[in-house]
Amino acid sequence: MPKIYPVAAPIQSGSAYPAPFDAMCQGRTRWRLGDAAGLTQFGVNMMRLAPGQWSSQRHWHSAEDEFVIVLEGEVVLVTEFGEELLTVGECAGFPAGDPDGHHLQNRSDQDVLLLEVGSRLPDVDATYYPDIDLTWPAGGQAYERKDGTPYET
Repeated sequence: MPKIYPVAAPIQSGSAYPAPFDAMCQGRTRWRLGDAAGLTQFGVNMMRLAPGQWSSQRHWHSAEDEFVIVLEGEVVLVTEFGEELLTVGECAGFPAGDPDGHHLQNRSDQDVLLLEVGSRLPDVDATYYPDIDLTWPAGGQAYERKDGTPYET
């Protein structure tokens, strides 16, 4: 198994959400470790989240599992059940099809480092955002409003 150097992995910074939903997620950087390893069945990302930033908009997946573990710092996990603080070594999992939307907020004054792991089923997975007028349809190529209208790019 070849060694993976995170600094050499593909990087994704900022947010692809349409405005205004992108603002709270611009201060995030993901190192695509799964891509660097050539993985196709699941993704692995190391994410650095700047102070005041969110991991994503609150969302849930129809067909993909997700798992996160905090490597450095602390974040607030926000779900339908409320808020919980996650610190170094603590983790959370989100089963496919569970409509309890989730995201992480960095409310501290320090960067947070997370490891994200999730299924890769883009042809069958849809993503739903319960707090905002946004969806990503199964097999989709772009974000849509809940009524199916595409956002302008």
